[in-house]
Amino acid sequence: MKSTFRPALIIFAILTLICGVIYPYAVTGIGKLAFSSQAEGSIVIQNGAAVGSSLIGQAFSSPQYFWGRPSATGPMPNNAAASGGSNLGPTNPALLHAVKSRIDVLKAADPDNIAAVPVDLVTASGSGLDPDISVAAAYYQIPRVARTRKLAQEEVKAIVDRISQPQYLGFFGENRVNVLALNLALDQR
Repeated sequence: MKSTFRPALIIFAILTLICGVIYPYAVTGIGKLAFSSQAEGSIVIQNGAAVGSSLIGQAFSSPQYFWGRPSATGPMPNNAAASGGSNLGPTNPALLHAVKSRIDVLKAADPDNIAAVPVDLVTASGSGLDPDISVAAAYYQIPRVARTRKLAQEEVKAIVDRISQPQYLGFFGENRVNVLALNLALDQR
């Protein structure tokens, strides 16, 4: 037994050094060199202060701001430590109730808006942390945001169009709008 213990201990120490120290530092270093913003959390700085991350949705509730996708990370919305979906199926009464409640909130915030509510404004994503909404979801909110900010809808639409991003690689997903970037652009206008 003594003859196998020493080699096993040496192999354990070497693998611990490689897998527990060298590899993590190497991957972190490569990440910081190749993708420095993402490796640092894609923190958005404004006036010297961090205002959020472009990769994690923030909860906006004021009618003068565009609202993001609902978060499934309750009870605290957009909690990255609790990332995950709700696991509620499409026929689950709790999901149907949540969607109806979200539609009611949107309709109450903009009762004159008779357009169909885009699905991404009433359903949470798999992670519950989406920073983006569809262009249709942004367009749906333009009347409310323009009215509360006392702006022309065309001016707000122009900001949405300027901030919107195309599909990933030209064919993955759909055109999208980063909610934090959009709200910051509105505040800066």
